[in-house]
Amino acid sequence: MNGEQARLSGVKGFLFTPSFLGIPRINILLFIATFFTTYLINGPSYAICILTILLAHEMGHFTMCRKYHVDATWPFFLPVPLPPFGTFGAVIKMKGHIPNKRALFDIGAAGPIGGLIFAIPITIIGLYLSEVHPIPKDSTSYLGLGEPILFSFFTKMMIGEVAEGFDIVLNPIAFAGWAGLFVTALNLLPIGQLDGGHIIYALIGKHSSTVYKIGIGVFCLFSLLVYPGWIVFAVMLLLFGFRHPAPLDPFTHLDFKRKCIGVLMIIIFLISFTPIPLKL
Repeated sequence: MNGEQARLSGVKGFLFTPSFLGIPRINILLFIATFFTTYLINGPSYAICILTILLAHEMGHFTMCRKYHVDATWPFFLPVPLPPFGTFGAVIKMKGHIPNKRALFDIGAAGPIGGLIFAIPITIIGLYLSEVHPIPKDSTSYLGLGEPILFSFFTKMMIGEVAEGFDIVLNPIAFAGWAGLFVTALNLLPIGQLDGGHIIYALIGKHSSTVYKIGIGVFCLFSLLVYPGWIVFAVMLLLFGFRHPAPLDPFTHLDFKRKCIGVLMIIIFLISFTPIPLKL
């Protein structure tokens, strides 16, 4: 077989088989489509960085599922050719039973930790490349971003105080970092089957249902009274967020190290969450 035949055979293998190198073809196509939509929204550096963060997040979950022999899909990326992100993120679906609380905790925490490992340096590098400009007089097309505590800390570290009448024009890499922190915080909401819900359930077991109800109630009130942009997400949480299936062994307790990491995840949620993400 010559080189041209090998190339054509590889293309046919991708196009006409349900999987390629063990990864389902649909997952690969969605990844490519998401790269294209994020590239259209904010260029190649943004696309590479945001996909790196999302992939690291989902592969954290996927790797822990493999470790504990929990059946799970490869990540499904969700392309959306619309601003501001060009994507709705990525998800994996767990189809198997989780053996115990330690496995549940590790699966839930591995995603945010994996994403943060890349989101933090991407944010710092992006802020270093960003510039401070005067706020335009015609602000009809001006889109301001809310800053969580963690992003504000990195901003002060890399840029310092910004004078009144000026604002930071984020480099696309910095915007990918901001989006990565935003996605991490959303996933760490202590509700239902979000990553934060897994972590809370692993920490306090059946008592987590009270935390879920309080969390959803506060989030819905905030959506109605302060920032209506959250309403769609709040409705989704109402539909899917109250229940969390118990692991096969609900009695095994977390060790001290996991409890410390759980507290750290709660702190990361608090300093990464952006109550008002977009200021129009």
